[in-house]
Amino acid sequence: MTWKRLRVMVVVSIFLCLAILPDHGVARELKKVYALREAVSEALANNPDFRAKMEEIEQAMQVKNQARTGFFPKLGTEYNYTRLENTKRNFGGFTTDVSADNYSWRTFLRQPLFQGFEILSQYELAKLGIDQTETEIQLAKLDLALEVKTAYFNILIADVAVDVAEKDVTARKSNADVVRSFYKVGMKPINELLQAEVEWANAQQELVRTQNITRLARSIFNKILNRPVNAPVDVKVPDPIWEPVTGELDEYLEKALMNRPEMKLININMDQADQSIRLAKSDYYPEVSFVGEYEKQGDTPDVSGSRFHQARDPKAIVLFTWTFWEWGKTRYAVKEQESVKKQLMERKVSLENNISLQVKEELLALNTAEKNIPTTRTAVKQAEENLRVEEERYKAQVTTITEVLLATTRLTDARRNYYGALYQHNIAKARLLRALGEY
Repeated sequence: MTWKRLRVMVVVSIFLCLAILPDHGVARELKKVYALREAVSEALANNPDFRAKMEEIEQAMQVKNQARTGFFPKLGTEYNYTRLENTKRNFGGFTTDVSADNYSWRTFLRQPLFQGFEILSQYELAKLGIDQTETEIQLAKLDLALEVKTAYFNILIADVAVDVAEKDVTARKSNADVVRSFYKVGMKPINELLQAEVEWANAQQELVRTQNITRLARSIFNKILNRPVNAPVDVKVPDPIWEPVTGELDEYLEKALMNRPEMKLININMDQADQSIRLAKSDYYPEVSFVGEYEKQGDTPDVSGSRFHQARDPKAIVLFTWTFWEWGKTRYAVKEQESVKKQLMERKVSLENNISLQVKEELLALNTAEKNIPTTRTAVKQAEENLRVEEERYKAQVTTITEVLLATTRLTDARRNYYGALYQHNIAKARLLRALGEY
């Protein structure tokens, strides 16, 4: 093998290896970055639980279609055969023969004319079932939007925690390096060096924990959007990141009671109770139907008539049926449905109270988050200055490493609290929107 040929083979091998190795640049480009509105829209389009809920609309439509068929005539047919052992019959003192083999084929049309509002009530209940399903879907939409927003901001909170933890690791390492330099020249005892190194090791462990939390937060977000749980994903920081919310409690309460799907749903349930009462009362009334029949008889399977049977027997019948005594069954059924409506009326009052309390709670939580932002921002500046002073004092050997480590801990906590307050404010705002029936 010549040197030139060997060189060519080496170049080709290197090229193939580079082609097989993963392209990290491409992998970074494939990471999906979501804005909040985009994330909510994709969840509403792809979340399997929400899509399953949407199927209930189709089911409710088919229930309505079934109920509507009650208004139309029913058409049917039947064929039967009867074998008689005794072919002698006595009619008014006269004995006559009948056929031993009897065949009958009947076609009928039955049109209900009046059934005590039963058919109409069932149809109205089916239409209200569609309204109920649509309202339940609106409720599921609100819950899903809040779930997306919470997962979205949890990613931002987790990312901030990682950033704070990385800065803490850097600061702890710097502290340990300073103590180590003093220890080497005999200016500090070994216990201070060990204390600084332990704090550095703890900070590294905390960094690993926060990194795993941010991975889990992304997996939860992907699961809600029906993406692979390990798919790379990132979210944009909202602009503005913090915006005060204005408004009075009374106007928020009025909006919530008007918009909340739960209020609409219980009103629909009360309408359904009214229809159920009318349906139960339908047994008080008679039933009137028109029946048209066309019957053929015979003593052979072709039902072509015989001397014992008519070949054709068309009929038109108006059928009146009235069951007027069942030992109070209908009355008890009516009272049952009236009790259901009274129960719904009480639940409506309870629901109004719960909504009012929820709006109040979310407004207070939002107010707390808003007030925490400026105080935590000030705390960060104070902690940064405190750490700078303690580090200078330690270098001047007028304090111990314990004070420096405590100052570092205070700064880490202050940073975590500040960014947590920012994003908790966004979560509180999302929860308030949910309480108001908006998404």
